[in-house]
Order: sequence, then C-alpha cells, then structure tokens
Amino acid sequence: MTRRQREAVDALYRNAPVHPNPTLAERRAGFAQAISRPLPGDVAAHETVLAGRPALDLTPAGATGRGRLLHFHGGGYVVGSPGTHAGVTAQLARRARLRATSVDYRLAPEHPFPAAVDDGLAAYRALLDGGVRAEELVLAGDSAGGGLVVATLVAARDAGLPQPAGAVVFSPWVDLTLGGQSMRTKKDADPIFTREALQALATPYLAGQDPAQPLASPVFADLRGLPPLLVQAGSNEILLDDAVRLAGRAAADEVEVTLRVWPQVPHVFQNHFGHLDEADEALDEAARFLSARVRAGHEAQADRRLDPEDSEDPEEPRAGRP
Repeated sequence: MTRRQREAVDALYRNAPVHPNPTLAERRAGFAQAISRPLPGDVAAHETVLAGRPALDLTPAGATGRGRLLHFHGGGYVVGSPGTHAGVTAQLARRARLRATSVDYRLAPEHPFPAAVDDGLAAYRALLDGGVRAEELVLAGDSAGGGLVVATLVAARDAGLPQPAGAVVFSPWVDLTLGGQSMRTKKDADPIFTREALQALATPYLAGQDPAQPLASPVFADLRGLPPLLVQAGSNEILLDDAVRLAGRAAADEVEVTLRVWPQVPHVFQNHFGHLDEADEALDEAARFLSARVRAGHEAQADRRLDPEDSEDPEEPRAGRP
C-alpha cells in the first residue's frame, strides 16, 4: 500500500486524453480500451445466454463446483459489457473459487430504465429456475453495476423470490439524484468523475423519469430482508457518500452490512489489481466474504436435510404431537 502506487493510479486518470463530443460508439469503444484487463490464465471464459441476454461464463480452475456468482458490470448504464469487466470479474471469481456469470444487460439510451433492472431480475430468476440454489448464489457489481445489484435484490424480494446468500458492491452508484455531499466535498480529490459527467450518464438512463425511484436509486429503497452486504469504496471519489449512505440505510433496515473505505484511492480501484496493493487487498476481502456466504448457505442447506423433523415420513405421527 504505497503512496507511489496511489499517485500513479491518480495520474493515470488525470492525464488520460479527453476527446470532445465523442459519439456513443466512440464512448463505448474508449471505455473498453481504458478499463479492460486480461483474463488470468487459469480462468476459462465462454459466451453463453442467460434469460435471453448475452452473458459471459468465467470458470476458474480452482472452482469447487458449489456456488455461483452473478455479476453486473459498471459503466453508468450507458457503456460497458461483461467483456470490459472480464478481468476484474475473473479475479474475484478465482479468489472466491466460484464460477461466475456476467450478464450483458441492456444499456441506455437505447434501453432506458427500468430495462437494466428487468434484465438483472430475469437473470437472477433464470439461475434459480436452472437449479442454482439461492443459498449458494451470490451477487457482485461495481459502480452502476453495484446499484443494479441492490435494485435486483429489492426487485427479487418484491417478486417473492428467495434472497441469495450475499452480495458485494464496489463503489456503488445508488443515488441518481446526485444528492450526496461528496459530490461537492470530493470533487477535487476524484480524478475520474465530475457531477456533470455523472449527470450525462443519468439523463439518458432515466429518460425523463423520477431519479428518486427506489429501483433507479436504491439508496432510497426499503432494504429490509436483503442478504448480508459488503460495500467497498475509495475515499477519492465523489460517489463516496453513495456507499456510506447505502450502508447506513441497510443497517437501519436490519440488514447485516460491512462498509470498507480505502483511503486515497479512486472509484472502482479494484480494477487496478496487480498494480495497486489496495486493489488486491479489496478483492481478497470480497472473495473471502463471498466464499463464506456460499459456505454458510451450503451448511444451512445440509443442516435442513439432516433435521429429523424434515426427514420424517409425513404420514407418521411425531412423538409428543397429537
């Protein structure tokens, strides 16, 4: 965790070339070029389809065969894909020893809110319908993908679906009203975003709809009944208060939540694994959390199978009961 590493990452963003008035295609291509990282050699990738949407399956050589990670990429609901985030998703999957599926949910402006949430919920439902047990299913996402994770959990709960074992969100964007104080207090520290840049992403995604809707800005949602959450953020980002307020809202709604903020690192710093010690530390922490949640779900499932009340013949009377 050296100051030199942090300064190098900060300079990388501040010195990045700026292209005035790029087209949407240029924005998407530039984003992909800027953030894509190579896959580890011990992670196999293949394209698939989940709930009618393209998806990327990532299977680490060390995957245990138990548990599944459902991943939602970042990109402000406008740019990004499973491919742009395959490197960091694979890093998380291999450290957690979990097979991961990253969904290519629909993007704005072609498909504004609630298309992304609909796709997230459909993907979650499809995994359950396909035989993945909720107790051994975990979710993860970064930035807008982190917001989509929380919105998907809320939508799943409201649809009567069982909750997964847990979820991890990196630098989640959960307030599209852009109302956090860090929009102002961290504007000089953040090397990536300005409030105006975030507004330019929120506007096409919302397409005139209320930004405070709970599924668009889940920091305003009722989070009761959600599974344990791990929220990670950097102190050098204007979205810091999104992470802090999400954790506070979750705690107030009786959700088990852990908030970790790493000092002097930017938005989704986890993508700098291998170059920034904090990134590797954060990914290790997230992997331990996901592995523990899957293990706890598996053990709870095994305990239920061993429960003598569950295994008794329902036609036989139980001792001590009428």
